[in-house]
Amino acid sequence: MKISGFTMAKNADKLYYPIKESIESILPIVDEFIVAIGDNDADDQSLDRIRSIASDKIKIIRTVWDITRYPNGTENAHQTDLAKEACTGDWLFYLQADEVIHEKYLGTIEKRCRELLDREEVEGLLFRYKHFWGDYNHILLAHGWYPNEIRIIRNHKDIHSWESAQSFRRIPHFDYIHYRQQKNTYKLKVARVDAEVYHYGWVRPPELMQRKKKSLDTIHHGVASTEARYKNQRDYFDYGPMKRLHPFTDTHPQVMNAWIQKFNWADQLNYTSTSLPDRELFKHEKLKYRVISWIERHILYGNEIGGFKNYRLLKV
Repeated sequence: MKISGFTMAKNADKLYYPIKESIESILPIVDEFIVAIGDNDADDQSLDRIRSIASDKIKIIRTVWDITRYPNGTENAHQTDLAKEACTGDWLFYLQADEVIHEKYLGTIEKRCRELLDREEVEGLLFRYKHFWGDYNHILLAHGWYPNEIRIIRNHKDIHSWESAQSFRRIPHFDYIHYRQQKNTYKLKVARVDAEVYHYGWVRPPELMQRKKKSLDTIHHGVASTEARYKNQRDYFDYGPMKRLHPFTDTHPQVMNAWIQKFNWADQLNYTSTSLPDRELFKHEKLKYRVISWIERHILYGNEIGGFKNYRLLKV
């Protein structure tokens, strides 16, 4: 059995993605790790960070991003596909540049891949998610924040990254252009793996969080629209009242230790008040979704109300 890791990124370092830590988190169980690195800005050090990883498993491919040809976030999926196509494993383990796997799960993941290798009906493995918010001691348990996602797929030519690269679908005879197409796409048949993805995408210094958010909006909505949207916005991200979030008291992946030590924006976070901020509320702050989230957690045992599931779960 061979497992390939893969990811894609552009300007990951200057936008505060722990891409090196993400890659290192699964290196022990992969036979190769493909990294598609885009045409980074001159002041970005992503390539140097990746090259500093002392492993001959790392294989870097250079790419060019074109959000005109791939609009509405689909360049993310296109870049993910470029990395996927370079993989040679039986199973392909995808991590985005802000996703990290705790070392306590590596043995479980490898064992699950091995026991399902010959179960051809299984097209992917489904992971649980922990979404960190603001700092490394709080997580979001809120309606609309995906509790599960596919992160390991079988190496099949018809399986592609989909929409904005959050997930995958089987798309026969795909043209490698229309990543948001719905027709003639098929949800993957997946099995659960007893492991979690630690998602740090919303943990950054507030000014860098705003810069990253603007970068993502540019990929999804274009330059002109995004510039207009941010013209009168603050130059920092307001995380809101941290006391409304759920505390995280467990351990982080060991590869994140040095990264977490860089945390120095506590004085810019609101740890004292529960009052909602004077800005447009995020979905998880709105009363309607707070009520739905409470029902999901306390009455429905964590099951989502009307949650979108981009997979068909097999009982294997």
